[in-house]
Amino acid sequence: MSRPLRLGVIGLGAISPYYLAAAQRLPGWELAAVCDTRTETLEEYGGPAARFRDHRALLARSRPDAVIVAVPNHAHLPVCHDALAAGVPVCVEKPLALTATEGHRLVDLARHRDIPLMTAFHRRYNMAVRTLAHQLTGRNIATVRVRYLERIEDHLGGEDWYLDPARCGGGCVADNGPNALDLVRLLLGEVTVTGCTIHRDDHGIDRQAEIRLHSPTGATASVELDWSYPGEVKDIEVELTGGEILHADMLAGHPGFKASLWHEYEAILTEFASLAGGHARSREGAHGGLAALELVEAAYRAARPAGDVTAAEAGR
Repeated sequence: MSRPLRLGVIGLGAISPYYLAAAQRLPGWELAAVCDTRTETLEEYGGPAARFRDHRALLARSRPDAVIVAVPNHAHLPVCHDALAAGVPVCVEKPLALTATEGHRLVDLARHRDIPLMTAFHRRYNMAVRTLAHQLTGRNIATVRVRYLERIEDHLGGEDWYLDPARCGGGCVADNGPNALDLVRLLLGEVTVTGCTIHRDDHGIDRQAEIRLHSPTGATASVELDWSYPGEVKDIEVELTGGEILHADMLAGHPGFKASLWHEYEAILTEFASLAGGHARSREGAHGGLAALELVEAAYRAARPAGDVTAAEAGR
């Protein structure tokens, strides 16, 4: 057997425990180094991996075979760029970058250097989603509805940047949108945005949105996003052309807060090992990280002024 790949994890925020646990469980990985700019956060890490406050030092001194980039959205471009420039495969949390222009820069660099670049769309690895996708093989889809509803304050994990549009890229459309839109692309292939309604709060953060999409096959889709929902709903409903309705609940069978993420991130790291180890042919890896960014920007452009109101105006 070949040796395990040495992994660096850059960013020890709310999502990092899922990567760290998966790297520990999977035989294809050896956690070599972690990095965070926050001294206190770095000191709280209790594992044996080397610790760094600067990702460039991690790249130069630890010399990982691959890195996970789980930093705030606005930092995706510089961190991923430095890793790719150093010849290191990258798996980056969604979204790929803050804007489609930034995403193009990263994709172009990865292609030029022939380095794997993967966006971690963890919901496409969900067991219920995979079952649904298998059930739909060879069948004609009429409509797809994806719901991604949660109270964002329950999911921050101490990360205040989610509520800063400059660092997040927006609100629910910018951050949860890529996951939900990727699920539409998983089931329908390439799609275009036909409309979008956004409700923002008094701080300008989009808290609710409905994105409408169309496929060249004639199928339509809707993505419902909510950062003010009292609880959590993450599901997909598909209606076939014959009228049959299929459903996937991404949270079912995973009791406990965010419990579904454990198996999703293990599947991400399994696929990333194939990419980073050269065993998979895809060099886009991201399953459309750039395409999801372009759909997010199209949704913002399509938001009708009449629907682009504050939460107070919407009566919330």
